[in-house]
Amino acid sequence: MRTMGITDLALVNPQRYPDPQTQWFAAGATDVLSAVRVCTSLDEALQGTTFAVACSARRRDVAVPMVDVREAAAQAVEVAQLHSVAFVFGNETSGLSNAEVSRCGLLASIPVDADFSSLNVAAAVQVFCYELRMACGGALPLPKDERLASHEEVEAFYGHLESTMTQTGFLNPAHPRKLMLRLRRLFSRSRLQVEEVNILRGILSSLITSKKRD
Repeated sequence: MRTMGITDLALVNPQRYPDPQTQWFAAGATDVLSAVRVCTSLDEALQGTTFAVACSARRRDVAVPMVDVREAAAQAVEVAQLHSVAFVFGNETSGLSNAEVSRCGLLASIPVDADFSSLNVAAAVQVFCYELRMACGGALPLPKDERLASHEEVEAFYGHLESTMTQTGFLNPAHPRKLMLRLRRLFSRSRLQVEEVNILRGILSSLITSKKRD
């Protein structure tokens, strides 16, 4: 991270931190270590962000669009001109769960040889950070009046949506199938703005009000 000029690091439930061994591994990047945010959940780590990229080599049926690392970096740099963005990595052994990936707006991977695709997390982070640095040269500015919804605002919308669909009978909690995953994928593609989230939640509220009147 530090060699590419990136210094904001959050750790979610680390086994040990602080740990003297990290000072040795960091090879002098003590400014990154001293500013580390230790979080108890991914949602806590993503607070305040508007765009998060899940970084994983495993292809899966998830609720977010899938791109390669270069495209993910280009999209992130564009958004980062006005908003906070995050790249989410799993641990060495188990990577990211589907639930963790679904908390993000994009799933990105590094194109590698299909017969030898293993990369440790440090190498993967370095490749992503390199692509971010290269992408910084040609980003187009976003209009200032198009503020994107934060992670918390989008997650609150998804909770409101699921609750409303349950109350109206459209979603059966006992047999949800993949409805919420597909809806997350749909809305992730659009990068919801604050105003759009407010409109959608207003529509959901009106549906429940109408149902009560009936």
